[in-house]
Amino acid sequence: EPQRQLNSYHSRSARDLRAAMSTTELLLAASGSGGGSNRVSIDDALSLHAGEFGRWQLRHFVLVTAAWMLEAMHTMVMIFADREPAMWCPAGDGRCGDRCAGAAAGWEWEQGSGSSTVAEWGLVCGERYKVGLVQAIYFAGCMMGSGVFGHLSDSFLGRKGSLQLVCFLSGGFGLLTSLSPNYWVYAAFRLLTGFSAGSICFCSFVLATEPIGPSYRGVVGTSTCYFFSGGIAALAGIAALFQSSWRILYIVTSLPSLAFMLVVMPFVSESPRWYLVHCRTDDAMRVLRDIASTNGKSIPHCVGLMLDDEDDIAKKVVVETSSVLDVFRSQIMRARLMLLVIITFLCSVVYFGLTLNVVNLKINLYISVVVNSLAEMPAYLVTAVLLQHFGRKPLTIGSMLLSGVFCTTASLIPNFGAMR
Repeated sequence: EPQRQLNSYHSRSARDLRAAMSTTELLLAASGSGGGSNRVSIDDALSLHAGEFGRWQLRHFVLVTAAWMLEAMHTMVMIFADREPAMWCPAGDGRCGDRCAGAAAGWEWEQGSGSSTVAEWGLVCGERYKVGLVQAIYFAGCMMGSGVFGHLSDSFLGRKGSLQLVCFLSGGFGLLTSLSPNYWVYAAFRLLTGFSAGSICFCSFVLATEPIGPSYRGVVGTSTCYFFSGGIAALAGIAALFQSSWRILYIVTSLPSLAFMLVVMPFVSESPRWYLVHCRTDDAMRVLRDIASTNGKSIPHCVGLMLDDEDDIAKKVVVETSSVLDVFRSQIMRARLMLLVIITFLCSVVYFGLTLNVVNLKINLYISVVVNSLAEMPAYLVTAVLLQHFGRKPLTIGSMLLSGVFCTTASLIPNFGAMR
Protein backbone atom coordinates (compact mmCIF):
# COMPACT_ATOMS: atom_id res chain seq x y z
CA GLU A 1 0.00 0.00 0.00
CA PRO A 2 2.78 2.56 0.80
CA GLN A 3 4.45 1.69 -2.50
CA ARG A 4 1.18 2.20 -4.39
CA GLN A 5 0.70 5.57 -2.71
CA LEU A 6 4.26 6.54 -3.60
CA ASN A 7 3.72 5.59 -7.25
CA SER A 8 0.47 7.54 -7.27
CA TYR A 9 2.28 10.55 -5.83
CA HIS A 10 4.98 10.37 -8.51
CA SER A 11 2.34 10.09 -11.24
CA ARG A 12 0.50 13.16 -9.96
CA SER A 13 3.80 15.04 -9.70
CA ALA A 14 4.69 14.19 -13.28
CA ARG A 15 1.27 15.33 -14.50
CA ASP A 16 1.55 18.56 -12.52
CA LEU A 17 5.02 19.17 -13.95
CA ARG A 18 3.83 18.65 -17.51
CA ALA A 19 0.88 20.93 -16.91
CA ALA A 20 3.18 23.61 -15.52
CA MET A 21 5.39 23.54 -18.58
CA SER A 22 4.29 25.99 -21.23
CA THR A 23 3.73 24.93 -24.81
CA THR A 24 6.87 26.79 -25.75
CA GLU A 25 8.96 24.85 -23.26
CA LEU A 26 7.62 21.56 -24.55
CA LEU A 27 8.50 22.56 -28.11
CA LEU A 28 11.97 23.60 -27.09
CA ALA A 29 12.44 20.40 -25.17
CA ALA A 30 11.45 18.47 -28.27
CA SER A 31 13.81 20.51 -30.40
CA GLY A 32 16.69 19.58 -28.14
CA SER A 33 16.16 15.86 -28.39
CA GLY A 34 18.76 15.45 -31.08
CA GLY A 35 20.34 12.51 -29.36
CA GLY A 36 23.35 14.31 -27.90
CA SER A 37 24.43 15.95 -24.69
CA ASN A 38 26.48 18.61 -26.47
CA ARG A 39 23.75 20.71 -28.04
CA VAL A 40 24.70 23.33 -30.63
CA SER A 41 22.93 25.56 -33.12
CA ILE A 42 22.77 24.64 -36.80
CA ASP A 43 25.35 27.29 -37.69
CA ASP A 44 27.73 25.85 -35.10
CA ALA A 45 27.06 22.33 -36.35
CA LEU A 46 27.96 23.43 -39.87
CA SER A 47 31.04 25.39 -38.79
CA LEU A 48 32.44 22.84 -36.35
CA HIS A 49 31.42 19.49 -37.81
CA ALA A 50 29.57 19.25 -41.15
CA GLY A 51 31.43 21.88 -43.17
CA GLU A 52 30.27 25.35 -44.16
CA PHE A 53 30.48 25.04 -47.93
CA GLY A 54 31.55 21.70 -49.33
CA ARG A 55 30.46 19.38 -52.10
CA TRP A 56 27.00 18.86 -50.59
CA GLN A 57 26.27 22.58 -50.35
CA LEU A 58 27.65 23.26 -53.83
CA ARG A 59 25.44 20.60 -55.41
CA HIS A 60 22.41 21.71 -53.39
CA PHE A 61 23.04 25.36 -54.22
CA VAL A 62 23.30 24.79 -57.98
CA LEU A 63 20.20 22.57 -58.13
CA VAL A 64 18.01 24.90 -56.08
CA THR A 65 19.26 28.21 -57.47
CA ALA A 66 18.63 27.04 -61.03
CA ALA A 67 15.02 27.95 -60.25
CA TRP A 68 16.00 31.62 -60.59
CA MET A 69 16.26 31.02 -64.33
CA LEU A 70 12.61 29.98 -64.33
CA GLU A 71 11.45 33.22 -62.73
CA ALA A 72 13.61 35.19 -65.16
CA MET A 73 11.81 33.54 -68.07
CA HIS A 74 8.33 34.04 -66.61
CA THR A 75 9.06 37.70 -65.89
CA MET A 76 10.99 38.79 -68.96
CA VAL A 77 9.02 36.82 -71.55
CA MET A 78 6.80 39.89 -71.87
CA ILE A 79 9.70 41.73 -73.53
CA PHE A 80 9.28 39.48 -76.56
CA ALA A 81 5.64 38.43 -76.34
CA ASP A 82 4.42 42.03 -75.99
CA ARG A 83 6.82 43.64 -78.45
CA GLU A 84 5.57 45.77 -81.35
CA PRO A 85 6.73 44.18 -84.63
CA ALA A 86 7.40 46.21 -87.74
CA MET A 87 4.53 46.95 -90.14
CA TRP A 88 4.65 47.15 -93.90
CA CYS A 89 2.36 48.24 -96.69
CA PRO A 90 1.86 45.53 -99.38
CA ALA A 91 0.37 48.09 -101.77
CA GLY A 92 3.54 50.18 -101.71
CA ASP A 93 4.79 53.22 -99.85
CA GLY A 94 2.21 55.92 -99.36
CA ARG A 95 -0.71 53.78 -100.51
CA CYS A 96 -1.87 52.62 -97.08
CA GLY A 97 -3.89 54.68 -94.67
CA ASP A 98 -3.40 55.49 -91.01
CA ARG A 99 -1.10 53.02 -89.24
CA CYS A 100 -3.39 53.04 -86.21
CA ALA A 101 -6.11 51.48 -88.36
CA GLY A 102 -3.87 48.48 -89.03
CA ALA A 103 -5.21 45.91 -91.48
CA ALA A 104 -8.26 48.05 -92.22
CA ALA A 105 -5.92 50.64 -93.76
CA GLY A 106 -3.93 48.04 -95.69
CA TRP A 107 -1.07 47.55 -93.22
CA GLU A 108 0.31 44.12 -92.34
CA TRP A 109 2.69 42.87 -89.68
CA GLU A 110 6.01 41.68 -91.08
CA GLN A 111 6.11 38.52 -88.94
CA GLY A 112 2.38 37.88 -88.98
CA SER A 113 -0.41 38.81 -86.60
CA GLY A 114 0.47 35.97 -84.24
CA SER A 115 4.02 37.14 -83.62
CA SER A 116 3.08 39.17 -80.53
CA THR A 117 0.12 40.21 -78.43
CA VAL A 118 0.45 43.72 -79.84
CA ALA A 119 0.03 42.44 -83.39
CA GLU A 120 -2.79 40.00 -82.58
CA TRP A 121 -4.94 42.39 -80.54
CA GLY A 122 -3.91 45.68 -82.13
CA LEU A 123 -2.32 47.21 -79.04
CA VAL A 124 -1.07 50.32 -80.82
CA CYS A 125 -1.82 54.03 -80.69
CA GLY A 126 -4.72 54.50 -78.26
CA GLU A 127 -4.47 50.88 -77.08
CA ARG A 128 -0.73 50.96 -76.41
CA TYR A 129 -1.25 51.63 -72.70
CA LYS A 130 -2.41 48.02 -72.33
CA VAL A 131 1.14 46.79 -72.87
CA GLY A 132 2.35 48.62 -69.79
CA LEU A 133 -0.83 47.72 -67.93
CA VAL A 134 -0.32 43.98 -68.26
CA GLN A 135 3.25 44.38 -67.03
CA ALA A 136 1.98 46.22 -63.96
CA ILE A 137 -0.64 43.51 -63.42
CA TYR A 138 2.06 40.85 -63.47
CA PHE A 139 4.10 42.61 -60.79
CA ALA A 140 0.97 43.19 -58.71
CA GLY A 141 0.55 39.42 -58.73
CA CYS A 142 4.17 39.05 -57.61
CA MET A 143 3.53 41.35 -54.67
CA MET A 144 0.45 39.44 -53.54
CA GLY A 145 2.05 36.03 -53.94
CA SER A 146 5.16 36.96 -51.98
CA GLY A 147 3.16 37.42 -48.80
CA VAL A 148 1.23 34.18 -49.26
CA PHE A 149 4.11 31.89 -50.15
CA GLY A 150 6.46 33.59 -47.72
CA HIS A 151 4.13 32.55 -44.90
CA LEU A 152 3.65 29.06 -46.32
CA SER A 153 7.40 28.48 -46.59
CA ASP A 154 7.79 29.33 -42.91
CA SER A 155 4.78 27.30 -41.81
CA PHE A 156 3.59 23.80 -42.63
CA LEU A 157 4.54 23.71 -46.33
CA GLY A 158 8.25 24.31 -45.82
CA ARG A 159 10.86 25.75 -48.14
CA LYS A 160 10.98 22.76 -50.47
CA GLY A 161 7.22 22.31 -50.61
CA SER A 162 6.68 26.00 -51.36
CA LEU A 163 9.24 25.95 -54.16
CA GLN A 164 7.60 22.88 -55.69
CA LEU A 165 4.19 24.51 -55.51
CA VAL A 166 5.19 27.82 -57.10
CA CYS A 167 7.01 25.99 -59.91
CA PHE A 168 3.92 23.90 -60.60
CA LEU A 169 1.55 26.88 -60.52
CA SER A 170 3.73 29.19 -62.59
CA GLY A 171 4.27 26.50 -65.21
CA GLY A 172 0.57 25.72 -65.36
CA PHE A 173 -0.54 29.34 -65.55
CA GLY A 174 2.12 30.01 -68.18
CA LEU A 175 0.69 27.25 -70.36
CA LEU A 176 -2.83 28.61 -69.88
CA THR A 177 -1.59 32.07 -70.87
CA SER A 178 -0.73 30.69 -74.30
CA LEU A 179 -4.42 29.83 -74.78
CA SER A 180 -5.74 33.33 -74.01
CA PRO A 181 -8.55 34.24 -76.44
CA ASN A 182 -8.38 37.98 -75.73
CA TYR A 183 -6.39 40.63 -73.92
CA TRP A 184 -8.27 40.58 -70.61
CA VAL A 185 -8.00 36.82 -70.21
CA TYR A 186 -4.32 37.21 -71.03
CA ALA A 187 -3.97 39.86 -68.31
CA ALA A 188 -5.74 37.61 -65.79
CA PHE A 189 -3.38 34.71 -66.47
CA ARG A 190 -0.39 37.04 -66.22
CA LEU A 191 -1.67 38.11 -62.80
CA LEU A 192 -1.84 34.47 -61.70
CA THR A 193 1.57 33.73 -63.19
CA GLY A 194 3.05 36.64 -61.26
CA PHE A 195 1.28 35.46 -58.10
CA SER A 196 3.20 32.19 -58.27
CA ALA A 197 6.37 32.92 -60.25
CA GLY A 198 7.19 36.01 -58.21
CA SER A 199 7.90 33.78 -55.21
CA ILE A 200 10.28 31.38 -56.95
CA CYS A 201 13.37 33.45 -56.23
CA PHE A 202 12.91 33.97 -52.51
CA CYS A 203 11.78 30.37 -51.90
CA SER A 204 14.84 29.21 -53.79
CA PHE A 205 17.14 31.69 -52.05
CA VAL A 206 16.17 30.61 -48.54
CA LEU A 207 16.31 26.90 -49.35
CA ALA A 208 19.69 27.28 -51.08
CA THR A 209 21.44 29.38 -48.43
CA GLU A 210 20.16 28.00 -45.10
CA PRO A 211 22.36 24.85 -45.22
CA ILE A 212 25.43 27.03 -45.91
CA GLY A 213 27.70 28.06 -43.05
CA PRO A 214 27.65 31.68 -41.85
CA SER A 215 31.13 32.47 -43.19
CA TYR A 216 30.09 31.75 -46.78
CA ARG A 217 26.39 32.59 -46.72
CA GLY A 218 26.69 36.23 -47.80
CA VAL A 219 29.03 35.64 -50.73
CA VAL A 220 27.21 32.54 -51.96
CA GLY A 221 23.86 34.27 -51.58
CA THR A 222 25.03 37.02 -53.91
CA SER A 223 25.89 34.38 -56.51
CA THR A 224 22.22 33.46 -56.92
CA CYS A 225 21.82 36.51 -59.17
CA TYR A 226 24.02 34.91 -61.84
CA PHE A 227 21.24 32.43 -62.52
CA PHE A 228 18.64 35.16 -63.01
CA SER A 229 20.86 36.95 -65.53
CA GLY A 230 21.62 33.65 -67.20
CA GLY A 231 17.91 32.95 -67.46
CA ILE A 232 17.33 36.25 -69.24
CA ALA A 233 20.13 35.51 -71.71
CA ALA A 234 18.73 32.02 -72.34
CA LEU A 235 15.27 33.50 -72.85
CA ALA A 236 16.59 35.80 -75.57
CA GLY A 237 17.97 32.79 -77.44
CA ILE A 238 14.68 30.90 -77.10
CA ALA A 239 12.65 33.92 -78.20
CA ALA A 240 14.84 34.33 -81.27
CA LEU A 241 13.82 30.82 -82.35
CA PHE A 242 10.08 31.45 -81.93
CA GLN A 243 9.62 34.97 -83.28
CA SER A 244 6.53 34.05 -85.28
CA SER A 245 4.32 32.95 -82.35
CA TRP A 246 4.03 34.46 -78.90
CA ARG A 247 1.83 31.53 -77.86
CA ILE A 248 4.52 28.96 -78.61
CA LEU A 249 6.99 31.17 -76.77
CA TYR A 250 4.86 31.00 -73.62
CA ILE A 251 4.62 27.22 -73.92
CA VAL A 252 8.37 26.78 -74.35
CA THR A 253 9.20 29.07 -71.41
CA SER A 254 6.61 27.47 -69.10
CA LEU A 255 7.51 23.81 -69.55
CA PRO A 256 10.91 24.16 -67.78
CA SER A 257 9.10 25.02 -64.52
CA LEU A 258 7.17 21.76 -64.63
CA ALA A 259 10.29 19.83 -65.63
CA PHE A 260 12.22 21.40 -62.74
CA MET A 261 9.54 20.31 -60.27
CA LEU A 262 9.51 16.73 -61.57
CA VAL A 263 13.18 16.16 -62.37
CA VAL A 264 15.23 18.37 -60.02
CA MET A 265 13.20 18.79 -56.82
CA PRO A 266 13.22 15.06 -55.86
CA PHE A 267 17.00 15.38 -55.41
CA VAL A 268 16.75 18.44 -53.16
CA SER A 269 16.65 18.25 -49.36
CA GLU A 270 14.46 20.32 -47.08
CA SER A 271 16.20 22.95 -44.97
CA PRO A 272 17.52 21.53 -41.68
CA ARG A 273 16.71 24.85 -40.02
CA TRP A 274 13.03 24.51 -40.99
CA TYR A 275 13.02 20.97 -39.60
CA LEU A 276 14.47 22.19 -36.30
CA VAL A 277 12.07 25.09 -35.90
CA HIS A 278 9.20 22.66 -36.43
CA CYS A 279 10.60 20.28 -33.80
CA ARG A 280 11.64 17.63 -36.32
CA THR A 281 15.09 17.31 -34.82
CA ASP A 282 15.76 13.82 -36.14
CA ASP A 283 15.14 15.02 -39.70
CA ALA A 284 17.39 18.03 -39.15
CA MET A 285 20.18 15.79 -37.85
CA ARG A 286 19.69 13.41 -40.77
CA VAL A 287 20.27 16.25 -43.25
CA LEU A 288 23.28 17.55 -41.32
CA ARG A 289 24.85 14.08 -41.16
CA ASP A 290 24.29 13.73 -44.90
CA ILE A 291 26.04 17.08 -45.40
CA ALA A 292 28.95 15.98 -43.23
CA SER A 293 29.26 12.61 -44.96
CA THR A 294 29.31 14.13 -48.45
CA ASN A 295 31.84 16.74 -47.33
CA GLY A 296 34.14 14.04 -45.93
CA LYS A 297 33.41 14.96 -42.31
CA SER A 298 31.41 13.51 -39.45
CA ILE A 299 29.22 14.72 -36.61
CA PRO A 300 29.93 13.06 -33.24
CA HIS A 301 27.02 11.14 -31.74
CA CYS A 302 27.23 13.29 -28.62
CA VAL A 303 26.23 16.38 -30.64
CA GLY A 304 22.59 17.47 -30.60
CA LEU A 305 20.73 20.51 -31.90
CA MET A 306 19.08 23.46 -30.26
CA LEU A 307 17.33 26.58 -31.46
CA ASP A 308 19.51 29.65 -31.90
CA ASP A 309 17.67 31.58 -29.17
CA GLU A 310 16.75 28.66 -26.93
CA ASP A 311 18.78 29.97 -23.99
CA ASP A 312 16.91 33.28 -24.02
CA ILE A 313 13.55 32.52 -22.42
CA ALA A 314 12.19 35.95 -23.29
CA LYS A 315 12.60 35.21 -26.99
CA LYS A 316 10.98 31.78 -27.10
CA VAL A 317 8.41 31.55 -29.86
CA VAL A 318 5.59 29.05 -30.15
CA VAL A 319 5.59 27.81 -33.73
CA GLU A 320 1.88 26.98 -33.87
CA THR A 321 0.75 30.43 -32.66
CA SER A 322 3.25 32.63 -34.50
CA SER A 323 2.13 34.72 -37.46
CA VAL A 324 3.34 37.43 -39.77
CA LEU A 325 1.89 39.99 -37.33
CA ASP A 326 4.69 39.13 -34.89
CA VAL A 327 7.01 41.20 -37.10
CA PHE A 328 5.07 44.38 -36.29
CA ARG A 329 5.21 43.85 -32.53
CA SER A 330 8.91 44.69 -32.43
CA GLN A 331 9.94 48.29 -33.03
CA ILE A 332 13.27 47.24 -34.54
CA MET A 333 11.64 44.71 -36.86
CA ARG A 334 9.01 47.25 -37.96
CA ALA A 335 11.69 49.77 -38.87
CA ARG A 336 13.79 47.21 -40.72
CA LEU A 337 10.77 45.87 -42.58
CA MET A 338 9.73 49.32 -43.78
CA LEU A 339 13.27 50.14 -44.88
CA LEU A 340 13.56 46.87 -46.78
CA VAL A 341 10.21 47.44 -48.48
CA ILE A 342 11.27 50.93 -49.60
CA ILE A 343 14.73 49.79 -50.74
CA THR A 344 13.35 46.79 -52.63
CA PHE A 345 10.69 48.96 -54.27
CA LEU A 346 13.24 51.50 -55.49
CA CYS A 347 15.66 48.85 -56.71
CA SER A 348 12.86 47.04 -58.54
CA VAL A 349 11.71 50.22 -60.27
CA VAL A 350 15.22 50.90 -61.55
CA TYR A 351 16.14 47.32 -62.44
CA PHE A 352 12.93 46.23 -64.16
CA GLY A 353 12.37 49.68 -65.63
CA LEU A 354 15.71 49.51 -67.42
CA THR A 355 15.45 45.84 -68.36
CA LEU A 356 11.93 46.02 -69.78
CA ASN A 357 12.75 49.17 -71.73
CA VAL A 358 15.43 47.58 -73.89
CA VAL A 359 12.67 47.39 -76.52
CA ASN A 360 13.16 51.14 -77.00
CA LEU A 361 16.81 50.78 -78.02
CA LYS A 362 17.31 51.16 -81.76
CA ILE A 363 19.30 47.94 -82.09
CA ASN A 364 18.46 44.26 -82.41
CA LEU A 365 16.12 43.37 -79.53
CA TYR A 366 17.57 39.92 -78.90
CA ILE A 367 21.16 41.12 -78.86
CA SER A 368 20.34 44.04 -76.57
CA VAL A 369 18.63 41.71 -74.05
CA VAL A 370 21.63 39.36 -73.99
CA VAL A 371 24.12 42.21 -73.60
CA ASN A 372 22.02 43.83 -70.89
CA SER A 373 21.81 40.58 -68.90
CA LEU A 374 25.52 39.80 -69.22
CA ALA A 375 26.41 43.34 -68.15
CA GLU A 376 24.98 42.58 -64.71
CA MET A 377 27.36 39.74 -63.94
CA PRO A 378 30.53 41.78 -63.25
CA ALA A 379 28.54 43.73 -60.65
CA TYR A 380 27.74 40.50 -58.80
CA LEU A 381 31.41 39.55 -58.73
CA VAL A 382 32.46 42.97 -57.45
CA THR A 383 29.73 42.85 -54.81
CA ALA A 384 30.83 39.42 -53.59
CA VAL A 385 34.42 40.65 -53.21
CA LEU A 386 33.56 43.95 -51.52
CA LEU A 387 31.01 42.32 -49.23
CA GLN A 388 33.80 40.70 -47.24
CA HIS A 389 35.43 44.07 -46.55
CA PHE A 390 32.63 46.63 -46.26
CA GLY A 391 29.51 44.72 -45.23
CA ARG A 392 25.95 44.93 -46.49
CA LYS A 393 24.86 48.41 -45.42
CA PRO A 394 27.67 50.46 -47.07
CA LEU A 395 27.33 48.44 -50.28
CA THR A 396 23.58 48.96 -50.37
CA ILE A 397 23.93 52.72 -49.91
CA GLY A 398 26.81 52.99 -52.38
CA SER A 399 25.19 50.93 -55.13
CA MET A 400 21.92 52.86 -54.89
CA LEU A 401 23.75 56.20 -55.06
CA LEU A 402 25.79 55.08 -58.07
CA SER A 403 22.75 53.73 -59.91
CA GLY A 404 20.94 57.02 -59.35
CA VAL A 405 23.90 59.03 -60.63
CA PHE A 406 24.38 56.84 -63.71
CA CYS A 407 20.68 56.82 -64.61
CA THR A 408 20.46 60.59 -64.28
CA THR A 409 23.62 61.07 -66.34
CA ALA A 410 22.39 58.73 -69.07
CA SER A 411 19.10 60.63 -69.33
CA LEU A 412 21.01 63.86 -70.03
CA ILE A 413 23.01 62.53 -73.00
CA PRO A 414 22.15 64.68 -76.07
CA ASN A 415 19.57 63.17 -78.44
CA PHE A 416 18.71 60.43 -75.94
CA GLY A 417 16.48 60.06 -72.89
CA ALA A 418 15.14 63.30 -71.47
CA MET A 419 17.15 65.35 -73.98
CA ARG A 420 15.68 63.64 -77.05
